[in-house]
Amino acid sequence: MIKNYNKQCHFCGKPDPNWKDAETLRKFLAVSMKIKTRSKTGLCSKHQRDLAQAVKRAKQMALIPYLSY
Repeated sequence: MIKNYNKQCHFCGKPDPNWKDAETLRKFLAVSMKIKTRSKTGLCSKHQRDLAQAVKRAKQMALIPYLSY
């Protein structure tokens, strides 16, 4: 697998991930509804942590399912 280390963070220069925007959050989830790693998402560490918190909140509010069926 070739990793692209020069990839620009998706959220740098844009608003931080919001738990209400489920469509944007789904881009960073695997088929099993787990959060993808930083090497696969291309996010910086700050936004990866913010993304994880937003996904957890969206799952708690039932905007994103915990499991895929």
